Amino acid sequence: MSLPLIIGIAVFVFWILMEFKTSRPDGTLMNIPPYRRIMQYLMPTRNESVVYFESYLDATNFNAWVEKVRSFEANITHATVAAIGIGLSATPAMNRFVMGRRLYARNGRWLTFSMLRTRLNAEAKIGTVKREFIDGESFKEWTARVNGGIKEERSGTKTSGDKELDLFNLLPRPLLMLAASAIGWMNHYNILPGFFIKDDPMHTSIFVANLGSLNMAPGYHHLFEYGTCPLFIMVGKTELGPMVVNGELKVVPRMHLRFSFDERIDHGLATRGGIEAVLRVLGDPQRYLGCTADDGSDVKPMWPNPEWDKA
Repeated sequence: MSLPLIIGIAVFVFWILMEFKTSRPDGTLMNIPPYRRIMQYLMPTRNESVVYFESYLDATNFNAWVEKVRSFEANITHATVAAIGIGLSATPAMNRFVMGRRLYARNGRWLTFSMLRTRLNAEAKIGTVKREFIDGESFKEWTARVNGGIKEERSGTKTSGDKELDLFNLLPRPLLMLAASAIGWMNHYNILPGFFIKDDPMHTSIFVANLGSLNMAPGYHHLFEYGTCPLFIMVGKTELGPMVVNGELKVVPRMHLRFSFDERIDHGLATRGGIEAVLRVLGDPQRYLGCTADDGSDVKPMWPNPEWDKA
């Protein structure tokens, strides 16, 4: 048997093995209906599968509650990301992703959000914080854990992500293109290492950007083809605007949210349930997040939350 034939057979066998590898460190393969499986081939990328939604929230209760929780260094970003974590917990169908034209249920609920590392100006650097949303954790505990990541990003020292980017930027353009393609190929065939996925901000359940902190309205954001993130949520600045409250048209402080959603992970009804869950928490944060009483009597787990099934 000739050497080229041996190499050809080896390559073919390797390709077959890769095609049949369905296990991943970050997800479990799902058994889905035929029509949803075909969607992965008719719409193979996230940005041809994206659907946009937007919602407004009467932020009267939310703003009053946020002022109280600032005592332990919580702010709008902590609260909105926590509410999104509860929404994700209440609608697990949203915690899925497509990779290699297969649908996976994600292991764990991972939330990534962007933040400024330096003062607000045209040269301000953007950082990201990725945290797992854990059962049994209170909003106060969540805030402390998130603040640890923020302080690391703003410390001035290079994070592991910074070091990885510095290393890649040392490569000439052809090698950098090859490295990026190799990562995509490894992800497609489920051989990307778990430690890489765990630390990477784009291998996440949801990416959140709070543009309200920059006094900006939310945009309609694209989804990233890199990574496994199927949902992007933008939170805009709160402005006075008309809303119907208890059957009456009133002018209230309105929070504006926009959602980008990969429709291959599930249908629109599940998306509606997830959005409504997020708005439910933001509309009554004292009930679902608490943590304003001086004696700590209202500190409660965010999920599972005993208040959730009462409404």
